Amino acid sequence: MHLRRAVLALGFVATAALVLSLAAGATIPVLQIGTDPFTNSTSQHKTVVEPDSFFFGSTGVAAAQAGRFFDGGSSGIVFARSVDNGVSYSTGTLPGITVFQGGTFARVTDPSVAHDRSHGVWMVSTIGLDASVRGTAVLVSRSTNGGLTWGNPVTVRAAAANEDFDKNWTVCDNTTTSPFFGRCYTVWDDFAGGNRLRIAFSTDGGVTWTLSSTPNVGVIGGQPVVQPDGKVVVPLDNASETALGFTNSTNGGVSFGTAFTITSITAKVDPGNIRSGPLPSAEIAGDGKIFVVWEDCRFRSGCSTNDLVFVTSTDGTTWSAVQRIPIDPTTSVVDHFLPGVGVDRNTSGTSTKVAVTYYFYPDVNCDINTCSLHVGFISSSNAGVSWSPFVDVVAPMALKSAPDTSQGRMVGDYISTSFNGSHQARGYFVIAKPPTQGGTDCATATPNCDVTLNTFVNGQSSAAAATTVANDPVLFTAKAQPGRSAFKHRH
Repeated sequence: MHLRRAVLALGFVATAALVLSLAAGATIPVLQIGTDPFTNSTSQHKTVVEPDSFFFGSTGVAAAQAGRFFDGGSSGIVFARSVDNGVSYSTGTLPGITVFQGGTFARVTDPSVAHDRSHGVWMVSTIGLDASVRGTAVLVSRSTNGGLTWGNPVTVRAAAANEDFDKNWTVCDNTTTSPFFGRCYTVWDDFAGGNRLRIAFSTDGGVTWTLSSTPNVGVIGGQPVVQPDGKVVVPLDNASETALGFTNSTNGGVSFGTAFTITSITAKVDPGNIRSGPLPSAEIAGDGKIFVVWEDCRFRSGCSTNDLVFVTSTDGTTWSAVQRIPIDPTTSVVDHFLPGVGVDRNTSGTSTKVAVTYYFYPDVNCDINTCSLHVGFISSSNAGVSWSPFVDVVAPMALKSAPDTSQGRMVGDYISTSFNGSHQARGYFVIAKPPTQGGTDCATATPNCDVTLNTFVNGQSSAAAATTVANDPVLFTAKAQPGRSAFKHRH
């Protein structure tokens, strides 16, 4: 595999973050931190989708797709960087990836943000796509100056002619006492090979990568976490998104063991032709306790709508029973989906702070013309034993304001929550406002869409209320209809 060293390039534009003026009903002021700067006629503008984020101390980086194509990928990746715990941001685009940024790839997708404490490197991994929307390479963009500027991407793995890479995720071992301190891990799958699991590790700050030995299984959406002793745990879905499982490594990513099932997944098809599904969101506390969240309808009679549910593990092998996050009663008509869990890595045990940002419909009985898309936020200060009342962050959004894709209207396959150095949670999410002109449908009003990357004006402190999570009975055990929640190509 030919590896390219990153060349430091200035793709940086300092911008003042804008406080949005939102419709009545928003209960957390939000900050606009990213917009689509691209102008090519082949994708939808101005659109930003699918954010990820990471904080290390007071420095945080968020990244998202900009200029979404209908059939997969985007024109480029925008980033937003803060050095004051998320109070203010500077923004830019990652250089050298697509032809619109001085690179060679036709498109790019799936940004995942990580920080390597040992080498002082920030990373954003992505998938480079060719003109036929084939995932031809897993890439990592690197910053050695705290996310201020970024180099041209390094190739983690180039796809062979019969491969099609998808759904990458990157994490680093940042525990100074770990035997593998400073190793970083990137997980992805090969769609053309039956979604075969692939993992690579780096020991030099993401400059070079070595392919791991992995089980021959079909997966999607793996999100690795690293425990304090250096054990790598990868929660993931099977290729049909009907079961949540895991695979582990205890030798620094050289090899990963057999993939085992944690639980089945029962997910209702979210209405409105929105692109969604029960991909897992995983994070870890300071003591190594793992939290995995996804959407599931097992606590609703007849699988009437999706809740957000979670499992935990202290050793990456034995997992708790599935628990429901009590956002609202199980008799409600609210539909919850696309969660992004954040866990404060500086908390442990019964004081672990957990927060989840997510999208929801107040009424599941809707269609593309009537569904009202909201952003929600909920948190716990006692490791998920009890939760604060949820916050309706942004309301409402019309689905047709979001970019159109071959799998439905898109705000992202992911959403993100990160805790800053002051133990405050920040959600990173998309707001889709009506196009500025050209009609009400982003798909036909391009380049006048108005879809942006946002976060909270103020970090949110986790709080616990008297609502418990452990007593909800499972009411639906039959296999849900596959529909949009079944596996499909996710570029």
